[in-house]
Amino acid sequence: MPLRLAPALAGALTGAAVLTQVAHPLLRGRALHRTTIGSVAAFSAAAVTDAVRRGGVRSGLATLAVAGGLGLAVEVVGTRTGRPFGRYRYARSLGPQVLGVPVVVPLAWTMLAQPALQLGRRLARDLDRPARDVVAVGAAAWTLASWDLFLDPQMTAEGHWAFEQPHPHLPGVPGIPLGNYAGWLLTATLICAALHAAVPAEAGSEREGDAPATVPPTVPAALLGWTWAGSTLANAVFFRRPHVAAYGGAAMGLTVLPYLRSLRRDAR
Repeated sequence: MPLRLAPALAGALTGAAVLTQVAHPLLRGRALHRTTIGSVAAFSAAAVTDAVRRGGVRSGLATLAVAGGLGLAVEVVGTRTGRPFGRYRYARSLGPQVLGVPVVVPLAWTMLAQPALQLGRRLARDLDRPARDVVAVGAAAWTLASWDLFLDPQMTAEGHWAFEQPHPHLPGVPGIPLGNYAGWLLTATLICAALHAAVPAEAGSEREGDAPATVPPTVPAALLGWTWAGSTLANAVFFRRPHVAAYGGAAMGLTVLPYLRSLRRDAR
């Protein structure tokens, strides 16, 4: 892919991801399942294309290999041992599988890990090492893990996977054991730390005086902002899951809101 086409392609894929997710509350059955797969594919493609914009094809491939590869490995272990998420099983509704895990699942880890890392690096940019690396990975991991407060209730309600022992659970959110969220935080930390090490920060995004980042943060900001605000609204209004909206909106907002405010300040 010629690098000059990456900005337009990343923007188009971001728009496609948002539009397919907007349609979710209106769909049922097979159409909903296909749209779910399509939205994950578009979202992850947008994230990888943004990585290409920032560091070239090598960064894009590293993003897919690290986030997707580690995500697949953890899911394979999880479906066989029950660790670290608890015992669960996938239905056949998410398309082709590899080692018992739908192919779309590692793409789901990829789709938010890359923009979450951009968020973490942004929030940590004024710190010195090693604090900068710790905060960058910590903020990215929290963002990625808090997304599961939206994701698991939606996917279990649609029948894509189910837990064998869904107790104890968060008040108002049955079907997902508390240990699953701890497993997500652990896995998110592993993926974000590996991604931070494998994918160099673009020139100007590190602390170098007032040097601006070379690539505008439009794509990660749009992907994260939409995921947070759209998921909160959808659960509060369309899916009628107010507890999910409250938990996910509060947890993910802890990092997404400061990130968006930081971008808005710099845009003035």
